Amino acid sequence: MLDYIRVVSAVPDIAVADPCFNTKKIAEKMSEAAEKNADIVVFPELCVTGYTCGDLFFQNSLLKSSDQCLAEIVNESRRYDFALAVGAPLEICGQLYNCAFVITNGVINGIVPKTFIPNYNEYYERRWFSSASELKTTKIRFSQICDTEESGESDYDIPVGGNLIFTYKNFVKFGIEICEDLWTPLPPSTFLTLNGAELILNLSASNETIAKRAYRRSLICGKSASCLCAYVYTSAGKCESTQDLIFSGHSLAAENGILVNENKKTVDTNYILTFDIDMGKIKSDRKKYKTFRDSASVYGNMQKTDEIIINSKNNTIHADGKFAYADKTPFVPSSEKDRLERCMSIFEMQATGLEKRIKVTGGKTVIGVSGGLDSTLALLVTAYAMKSLGRPLTDVIAVTLPCFGTTNRTYSNALKLMTLLGVTSREVNIREACALHCRDIGHDIEKLDVTFENVQARERTQILMDIACEEGGFVVGTGDLSELALGWCTYNADHMSMYGVNSSIPKTLIKWMISCIAKEGVFENCADVLYDITDTPISPELLPPDENGNITQETENLVGPYILNDFFLYYVLRYGFSPKKIYCLALNAFKDDFDSETIMKWLKTFYKRFFSQQFKRSCLPDGVKIGSVCLSPRGDWRMPSDASCSVWLKELDNINNI
Repeated sequence: MLDYIRVVSAVPDIAVADPCFNTKKIAEKMSEAAEKNADIVVFPELCVTGYTCGDLFFQNSLLKSSDQCLAEIVNESRRYDFALAVGAPLEICGQLYNCAFVITNGVINGIVPKTFIPNYNEYYERRWFSSASELKTTKIRFSQICDTEESGESDYDIPVGGNLIFTYKNFVKFGIEICEDLWTPLPPSTFLTLNGAELILNLSASNETIAKRAYRRSLICGKSASCLCAYVYTSAGKCESTQDLIFSGHSLAAENGILVNENKKTVDTNYILTFDIDMGKIKSDRKKYKTFRDSASVYGNMQKTDEIIINSKNNTIHADGKFAYADKTPFVPSSEKDRLERCMSIFEMQATGLEKRIKVTGGKTVIGVSGGLDSTLALLVTAYAMKSLGRPLTDVIAVTLPCFGTTNRTYSNALKLMTLLGVTSREVNIREACALHCRDIGHDIEKLDVTFENVQARERTQILMDIACEEGGFVVGTGDLSELALGWCTYNADHMSMYGVNSSIPKTLIKWMISCIAKEGVFENCADVLYDITDTPISPELLPPDENGNITQETENLVGPYILNDFFLYYVLRYGFSPKKIYCLALNAFKDDFDSETIMKWLKTFYKRFFSQQFKRSCLPDGVKIGSVCLSPRGDWRMPSDASCSVWLKELDNINNI
C-alpha cells in the first residue's frame, strides 16, 4: 500500500425542495465516483433537499420526502465499496438539524449535525436548525428515519453527534464538519484532529462573493496545516436558488497546508473532482512534530470524541496515486511569480545570516570562485551582505584557482563576475602545486583518478584558508544541499569552510536563484554573465577538457540528474517515505522524462551515496537553515555515519513491476 486514499468531491445538479430529483442526481454521481474507484465520496451540505429551501424546511412533506429519499441512498450504497458523506435535514427529539450522514454498504454509520449555525447577513439558518451542542441524545434508531417494515430493513442504533471520528478500513480516521463550522475560532476539526482524525470532510453550501474563493482556499489550507491533516471541502453548486445568492460549487483538498487540487470554474455544478490524498504525509508529520502531540495531550480531552468503526466489504483501499500530483521540482515553485518571490526571499535570508557572521568576526570574507553555479550564488550572497553592512566590496576577496580541468568559459565568467561586482580579485594557478604534491606522494600525474581530483580540491581549500588567515577573515563555503546529500564533495576540501551559505539550497533551486537575481537587477551590468553561468554544464572541472576546451566531466553523468536527486532527497527527508513509494512517485512525476530503469538506477545510486557519505555531513560548518529540508548534524538530520542501507536497497530490489 502506498498510503493514498481516493476521495471524490461530488457536486450534483439539484432542484430546490425536490428530494426525489436530487436523489437521482446523487445516485448518478455515486456511479461516476465508483468508476473512479473512490474510497470516500463527499456531497454538499443539505444536497438531498437543497440548501436554499428556507421556511420549506418547516414543511413535514419536505422532511418526510427527504427521509424516504435518504433511505433510497442508503440502499443504493450497497452497490459500492466506498464511504459516502451526504447532507440532509433530520428531526431529532423534536428539533431540526442540518446533518451529514456517513453511509457504507447499506448502513448509516453515524450522523453528524452542524455545530455552529449562522444567523447573520444573508444566512438565517438558525431560524430552522438547532446546533449539535443542543442534542439531547447520542443515538437514534434507524427506524426513526426510515420505515423498516416498508423497506424490509433491520433496525439498529445510529451514533449521533458533532464529535464522531470514523475509522475506515483500518487505514484512515476521518471527521466531519459542516460549512460554517470551519469559520469559527475553534472549529470541531480542531478537537477531532487532536483526538486522531487525519482527514476532515466538509459538506458545505457557501455562497460566492468577490474574493471569497481565495479566502476559503486560504482558510482550508491553514486549517490543514495547523491540524496536520488532510481537508476535503465540497460546496453546493449553482443549481441552488439564486433569489439572493450565488452558490459556486467550490471543491478543493489540502494536505498539511498545501493545496492538492480544486475545481477550476468560479461558478460550477454537475461534476466530480477526484483527489488521491497522501495520508503518508499526514502520518509522517504527526510522528515527527511533537508540538502536535503536546497539543493533543493538553487540549485533546477538552472535548470527548467517539470512535466509530466502519464495517466494510473488505479492507481494500483503491487509491494508487494516479490522481495525486507529484511535482518534479518540489523545491522550486512552479509559477514565475512565486518562484521569483521565493528565490529573492531565500537570497535575503542567506545574506542576513552571513551579515551576522561578518559583524561578529569583523574581518573580510574569502571565497573561491570557479564560474559555476554554487560559487556564483555564494559570491552574490557575500557581496550583497557586505554591501548591506555598508562596507566596501573590496572587503570580499574572491579567488579563482585554475588547474587541469578549468575551461575558458568558466574561467572567463569567474573573472568577469568578480570585475563587475567590484570585489577584490585574486588568481592563484594551482597546477604547479598539485603536480608537486602528486610527486611528493608518489602519484602518477597522468593517472586521472580520485586522488588526482582530490589533490586539486584540497589545494584550493588550503589556499583559501591561508589567505583568510593572512587577511584576518574567514572562508565562505559554496557547497549546496544536493552535493551534501550525495557526498559530492571532497572531505576537508570544498566540504569545509567557516560558514556555508548554500548548505540548505538544493541544486535545482540554485540555477533559478541566480536567474532571479539577474532578472531583478540586484547587481548592475551582471545579468549577461549570470545567465551564461546558469547555462553552463554542472561540473567540478577536475579532469582536463577535451581538445576543443569543453567540459568533459559532467556531474550528472556520474551521480544522476539533479532533478531526480532533489526529488528523491525531498521525499526521503521531508516525509521519510519508503523507497517503493518514492519510486512510484517518480514514475508518475517523470513519466515523460525518464524510463523506469533510469529512475531505478539513480534511486539506488542515491541511497548508496546518501548512506555512505554521512561521515561528511557529521562535521559540517555552520550554515543557516532555509527550507523544510536540511542536513545539518546539529539540526534536522542526525544519522550514524556507519548505518547500513541494505533495508532500503532490498526494498527496491523486490519491486518487480508497478
